[in-house]
Amino acid sequence: MTDAVAVEELVNHRYFQPHVTPIQVFNRATDPFLPIVRPHTFAVLEDLDDRKLTNHVLVITRHQMKSEDIHRLNALKYVKVTLLFTYSGIDNKDIEPYPSHVAAESLKLMSTPERRKYRTILYWRPLVPGLNDSDEHLDAAYALSKHADATVFTGLFYRDQIAEYYKANGLPEPYEDTARRKIVPETLERRVLAAFAGSTLFRKTSCAVSYAHGLPDYNGHYGIRELCDICPLSQLELCASAHHVPVAERLREVASILPEARGLVVVDITERAAVVSGLETEQPRYYLQHALGFQVHDVRHPHVERRHGRADIGWKDTKQDG
Repeated sequence: MTDAVAVEELVNHRYFQPHVTPIQVFNRATDPFLPIVRPHTFAVLEDLDDRKLTNHVLVITRHQMKSEDIHRLNALKYVKVTLLFTYSGIDNKDIEPYPSHVAAESLKLMSTPERRKYRTILYWRPLVPGLNDSDEHLDAAYALSKHADATVFTGLFYRDQIAEYYKANGLPEPYEDTARRKIVPETLERRVLAAFAGSTLFRKTSCAVSYAHGLPDYNGHYGIRELCDICPLSQLELCASAHHVPVAERLREVASILPEARGLVVVDITERAAVVSGLETEQPRYYLQHALGFQVHDVRHPHVERRHGRADIGWKDTKQDG
């Protein structure tokens, strides 16, 4: 389909909420700034902007940016664009064939203007023990983070397909087991936090993006207070002002317009999150979470305190949250 038709389908989708729903562009199939893709990325951004939509738009890339990209992005008046530069620092080409220095230089270039409407994030991922967690790797990432508006760190989705690739190519396996969620061992997190002490570092993408734009977290993570222990005080105050615990009736009311969410059962609501059941897929849960600005968890996938929605590999002495 054409870019115009794609945008039309997006903004008319039942899950799309104008000025609310965060959007990601070309985040799975390709890199949005590959030469053949770049014109489509800008066409989509400009179409959304022409509609005077103020939604967050996240553009995740590791490609080489150009000086003219600065001017074109600055011409956007309404959408809140955030460029997230994927950087791992992994120098094993069998695992990471595309060099990390390209994303690093792009981040520096795009962060140069003092006045710009878009924001830049160092998307430091995936962190993998034995591959890119040496003191030298951490120091390099810290130095690079000084160019960005904020930094997010996260681990590896070590799923069956990735484990099979490691085995087939004779690569050292970082973990004994695979997991549904990203893996960041507790000891690795402690080292990262120590290396980045005093910097604008975040565990969650939405926290970093919201901070960079001077807004409260659109995913409502404030209730999960152990996530916030590394956040700047100014951001904590913003998120606290927007944190409102919904009643069960409000959840059901918001869900009522979605046919696939009419079987919603509100299991529990606390200051941390609403726990629900009866949703077939993740999409209705995201819709509720963005509409309410409050964490909504599926009872089938409980969150665990201090683990921040990550896999349990490398963690101990944690208790279930919800």
